Amino acid sequence: MGKQAVDILDIDVKKLIEMLNAALSEEWLAYYQYWIGARMMEGPMRSEIEPELLLHADQELNHAVLVVDRIIQLGGTPVLNPKDWLSLGRCGYDAPEDPYIEVVLEQNLKGERCAIQRYKEIADFTNGKDHTTHQIATTILNEELEHENDIEDWITDINRMKEEFRKIRM
Repeated sequence: MGKQAVDILDIDVKKLIEMLNAALSEEWLAYYQYWIGARMMEGPMRSEIEPELLLHADQELNHAVLVVDRIIQLGGTPVLNPKDWLSLGRCGYDAPEDPYIEVVLEQNLKGERCAIQRYKEIADFTNGKDHTTHQIATTILNEELEHENDIEDWITDINRMKEEFRKIRM
């Protein structure tokens, strides 16, 4: 990052890099959770939801690219070892051991809500102090909000489908 670019930041850059490395770790975990969950998932609406989850996975990977580039621009070192992802991030990872679609979607929903909180914190921390990181955080935050909405809609659709099926059986 250029000297002037660093000089205009009115922020604790070390703390920001720590926050970004936590977000980077969470993005990699989210990517894999979406990717493997989409492939393992079983149940109603799988054929409709699987490609959307794979799209979400790609978007999480794109978030990781934005975050890692910003860490480097700020003069930091991105987390280098995947074994550190769980300890640096707080969103965790839920293996799709139960591949039923609703379980997988609930796991992804939990991750999205955690990511929303992470990027809100980064956006708040950088607001008016680091315009570039703030813009990155709000861009990612908006996509995470869309992901949450998508998942909530799918869960609603599956529940509605189950209700209709119960009515037919009665």
